Amino acid sequence: MIEVGANAPDFKLKDQNGKAVTLSGLKGKRVLLSFRPLAWTPVCHDQMMLLETNREKFEKLNAIAFGIGVDSVPSNKAWAQSMGIKNTQLLSDFWPHGEVAQAYGLFREQDGFSERANVIIDENRKIVLVKVYPTSQLPDIDEIIKLLGG
Repeated sequence: MIEVGANAPDFKLKDQNGKAVTLSGLKGKRVLLSFRPLAWTPVCHDQMMLLETNREKFEKLNAIAFGIGVDSVPSNKAWAQSMGIKNTQLLSDFWPHGEVAQAYGLFREQDGFSERANVIIDENRKIVLVKVYPTSQLPDIDEIIKLLGG
């Protein structure tokens, strides 16, 4: 698993609308990568909805939150539409399968998906927090907001 203080590996992934996102393109912003195992599951649904409903809080803290998982762009698009997510980008770590989760040490090889985890990256692309949760547990968004200074 990537360690606090390490440089965050750059990546280029597409969101649910096919728009490319790079970590290097977010210079000067703090970033929350909220890894989730699989779309269309109840805890993952709630996890992504928390990102959407807290988007303005993140913006006020100079942060942007992304959902990230191994599902394809079309699956993420349909899933986002089904949940009414309009502002949060759901990044597809589909191919090469789980490459970003692997780079962060969060890929569960035996399952073919990532851990449920939150990673906070500061404005200088340094890892500030890596927290892994049981796959059945909803991450505490208030804890993340507090760590960001909210």
